[in-house]
Amino acid sequence: MIKKSQIEIIITGGTIDSYYDVIKDTVVPSNKSAVPSFLKSLKTNDIFSFHEVCMKDSRSINNKDLGRILNVINKAHSKEIIITHGTYTMPDTARFLSANIKSKDKVVILTGSMIPLMGFSPSDAPFNLGYSLASVKTLKPGVYLCMNGQIFTSSEVAKRISEGRFVSVFNKN
Repeated sequence: MIKKSQIEIIITGGTIDSYYDVIKDTVVPSNKSAVPSFLKSLKTNDIFSFHEVCMKDSRSINNKDLGRILNVINKAHSKEIIITHGTYTMPDTARFLSANIKSKDKVVILTGSMIPLMGFSPSDAPFNLGYSLASVKTLKPGVYLCMNGQIFTSSEVAKRISEGRFVSVFNKN
């Protein structure tokens, strides 16, 4: 029999849940997340619980938002948690969570995308979400980022803005 995983999905906005605003000439977080309907469409054996904390560009996430994310994690019954998050401050949030999560038996993954989930093709969002779903079931407890086909610990990750990707501060690549 296939084991069903209970996965908590915490939604915070970011590019993954954005649309292109022609007047502002940039992507803007949507009012409602597309992540729940996308994940449900995958027909996995997973059971999802969705928690929309905010719908913000990650540069607008404040201490109150971080506290709300932390609160959802600390109250979660599941040990498997995925957070969709904007890429600008994703490493900062990962380090904050790593330092402040009470229960050290949970796998927490932050993921997002450089291109919105809906309305753009190709987008890295479906791959990053799928990679996170697979990884949350196999990693040891801790806080990670799953982006660009890589898994990073919260203590090593940095965003290389000039290349639009995440890297380990320990590697010279």
